Order: sequence, then C-alpha cells, then structure tokens
Amino acid sequence: MDNNVIVISKGLTFMVNTIFEKLKESGYEPIDARPAVEDLKEKLEMSDLIVVYLGDFISESGEAFIYLRDVCLESEKFLYLIGSKEELKEVKKLLAADVVSCEFERPINVKDLINTMGETRDESVRKKSILVVDDDGMFLRSVHDWLSDKYRVTMVNSGMNAITYLAKHTPDLILLDYEMPIASGPKVLEMIRSETSTSDTPVMFLTGKGDKESVMKVLALKPNGYLLKTMKPMEIHQAVDDFFRANKYKKME
Repeated sequence: MDNNVIVISKGLTFMVNTIFEKLKESGYEPIDARPAVEDLKEKLEMSDLIVVYLGDFISESGEAFIYLRDVCLESEKFLYLIGSKEELKEVKKLLAADVVSCEFERPINVKDLINTMGETRDESVRKKSILVVDDDGMFLRSVHDWLSDKYRVTMVNSGMNAITYLAKHTPDLILLDYEMPIASGPKVLEMIRSETSTSDTPVMFLTGKGDKESVMKVLALKPNGYLLKTMKPMEIHQAVDDFFRANKYKKME
C-alpha cells in the first residue's frame, strides 16, 4: 500500500499513460480508477496517495467527487489535482479546499508531481496522527479544523468504525466521545485496552459528559486524559500539544 498511487481519470490517454510510466520509474505502483463511486469504493482503500487527471467529466461525476471529498475528510489522504485552470476551478466547488494537497495546471511536468508527492508525504510522516471518534458529524468536522494545522486527523462516526479502523492503523492518539449509540465511549475504551495490538494506544475522552459519576466511571478505565467539549478550541489544541510534549519527555527519560 505504501507505494500505491490511485490515478483517477476518464481513461488511459497518452498523458495518463505517461504519468503511469513516470510513477513506475520512481518506484510507485499506479492503480487505474474511474470517477465513479463504485470504482472509488473499491480502489481508495489501496492507497493514501490519489492523483486526479481532470477532463470534461467533472459535471457528470459530481457524486464521485463528493464521495472522494468525504473519504479524504474522514481519512488522511493526499489528493493531487491535474487540469486546466477552468477544470481546477470547477472541481474545487465540489471538493473542500483543505482536502487538496496540491494542484497542477496542464501541461504538467510529471517530475514536479512526483517531487511534491514525496515532500507532502514526508511532512505528514513527521506529524502525529489523531483518530477522532464521535457520532456528531458537525463536531467531528470542527475538531478536524482545529487540529489539522499541526496533526494528521482521521474521523470516524461510531465506536465500531473506530475498532474497524484500529484493526489496520495505529494512531498516536485517540480522542473519544463518551456517549454514542451501540458502542459507548467507555465500551470502546475497554475493547481497545483488551486487545494486545491497541492496549498501549493513548486515549483521551473529548466529551460533553462532565458530571462526577461519568468522570469517575471513565477515570476507572485509566484514559490518558479527559477533555470537555465546552472547552475553547485553543484549549483543546493546547491540551493535545501538552499531551504529546509530556509523552516525548517520558520517552527521553
């Protein structure tokens, strides 16, 4: 998966084939994909690197671009757009600005694309990763906006989706809501602690439950912190910064 690159296009034109060849020469494995939801559902799990070679299909592929946007918001993906000035302007009406890692106007020097892919990925590797678990979509989006300037933020909207995500990924920190349907925050924390592969993953509660009974129940599970949703965004950001700073010093001792 590390060397895979999803290349989304309408078809294997001369330029798309050139991109494939240059990617292979640079050690990547390009995967051909079409701007259709069903194809994207199958392919997007294969890589966190996505190149879209735009064309006259944008308006007819709106559903696919919205799906692509949602996947990039929920999981840390690197999205690179290639197109004319008009195509780039049109597609950005469907994509959130912060999901686009870089855009290139045609004609493109493929070496510039490959160099940029390496640079953005290297920068991301240096960032700590955070999984945010909450059934409130608006709050998820807010936390993403607050923290994504400094951290790689992935969002899931249920406890069970968090467990599924953790089967394949190891975030540096989990921010977990307390009250969720089916699998509550405390239940999810118990599941995380019971699995050898995730037992050491740091978990902080980020919740609106601030009553004494709830706090005592959660503290008995020994989370790495307990933050309230009523805190200001800068206070939540600072608490996360402080956690990683303290954790860094512990490792140095």
